Amino acid sequence: MSNRPNDRCAPEDLPADANLALRVHMMPSELNPQGTVFGGTILSLIDQAGFYEAKRYGLHRWVTVAMDGVEFRQPVFSGDVVSLYAQTVRPGRTSVNINVFVQAERYESNEVVSVTVANLTMVSVDRNSRPIPFDSPPSIDPPDHLK
Repeated sequence: MSNRPNDRCAPEDLPADANLALRVHMMPSELNPQGTVFGGTILSLIDQAGFYEAKRYGLHRWVTVAMDGVEFRQPVFSGDVVSLYAQTVRPGRTSVNINVFVQAERYESNEVVSVTVANLTMVSVDRNSRPIPFDSPPSIDPPDHLK
């Protein structure tokens, strides 16, 4: 299965090296009084997509230290299927700078539109929340089912 969006996506908004991080069906419980999905819901999904991309660099606790340049381009509605794609911009020693591209497939038309873009910085930390090099040995134990 490909991580690339279907051909209805706006290719100019999605770099070739962006990875599918999440796909979520928006439900009525996510709506604000104006009938669109809360911006905070989208911010939470962006944070999760950033974690997904950062975790590729090491099995550590990853924390969001900055979320920059969030641009809400279009609203998201109940029934839309939201896809979040993450792209590493710059790996550092303890941090990773990541772009997240959010697209919505409209429920009624199946049209795919770019709805939000964001840039965030994730930092790998130890048990005491101190930054650690992400190429160090894992700082957390894998879940029991993976041992």
